[in-house]
Amino acid sequence: MSKTDNRVDYEAHLQEHIDHTASNLNEAEDYLNEHKGEITAGKKHVIEAKNDRRKESIEGFIAGKNS
Repeated sequence: MSKTDNRVDYEAHLQEHIDHTASNLNEAEDYLNEHKGEITAGKKHVIEAKNDRRKESIEGFIAGKNS
């Protein structure tokens, strides 16, 4: 027996991912702003790279939600 396509559950699941990823993104940006004089350039680069990937993920989740 195949599963039925439950669009509501799928959209709710995607929204949870969007919210969680956006929260992590905002938290990391806040951290960078609060500690900008204390962190190394390397650590800053790592956090910024993660945030770039988070932004891409959010865009992908939104595209999946709208398709």
